[in-house]
Amino acid sequence: MKIGIHLLNRGPNAKRALILESARIADALPIDELWVFDHLAIPREQSEGSQGFYIEPLATLAYVAGATARVGIGTRVLILPYRPPLLTAKWVAAIQELSAGRLILGVGVGWLDAEFRALGVPKARRGALTDETLDVINRCFAEDEVEVNGQRFLFRPRPSRPPILVGGNPPQAFARAVRYGDGWMVPRGDDAAALREPIATLRRMMREAGKPVPEISVSGTLPLDDRAAARAKLTALADAGVTRFALNQAYASGAEFRRMAEQLLAAAGRT
Repeated sequence: MKIGIHLLNRGPNAKRALILESARIADALPIDELWVFDHLAIPREQSEGSQGFYIEPLATLAYVAGATARVGIGTRVLILPYRPPLLTAKWVAAIQELSAGRLILGVGVGWLDAEFRALGVPKARRGALTDETLDVINRCFAEDEVEVNGQRFLFRPRPSRPPILVGGNPPQAFARAVRYGDGWMVPRGDDAAALREPIATLRRMMREAGKPVPEISVSGTLPLDDRAAARAKLTALADAGVTRFALNQAYASGAEFRRMAEQLLAAAGRT
């Protein structure tokens, strides 16, 4: 199972220096992946915790890619209806190219009404817009020359397409993952017992579609001060079919990030 950490790109501690320090610590340690969140327009009444401070995720990953050499980088999740399809494909290709193929693209349809209003995007069309963008991304990464909106053009650079993990609840998320992606990004919850049945369902759907065993990404917390308990939780998730775990716990300094990363690696048996 891949082991990752949510990198702070939100809240008052999400500053350039801490992002840079944390990313370099993870790159030097055997942490597999760093993940960032996506919000673009948080209203004041829903800004508790973040204070509405979010650094755009694709820009953050481009910055992190240039400051690291090894660690994987990913979005959890990029809200596709917020962005034009072709522009999104170009951003994804640029980060994949400049990171030497380290991107993991977690995608979702979004949920926050105020954010859709601020962006002028009809929330009722979020599923259709997500599918349109996924279709464009897949076509752009399949051939050097592609047609969008009736216009043919060269899509370059064209690195390998990053893994696409679809967030959201079944059945919609599973149908989307089978059609366009490589796996499922569990939207909430890290209870291994509750995940066994849906993971088995998605595996069956992928197999019937002639696709590889899906990646399953879970985000959650761990009792890091109790190594045995933390290891037991990770083991249970892996046994249920989870292939990626992203630790989502607060930190306010590079020293705190390092301690958290080292405890996570110890729980995963990486030390």
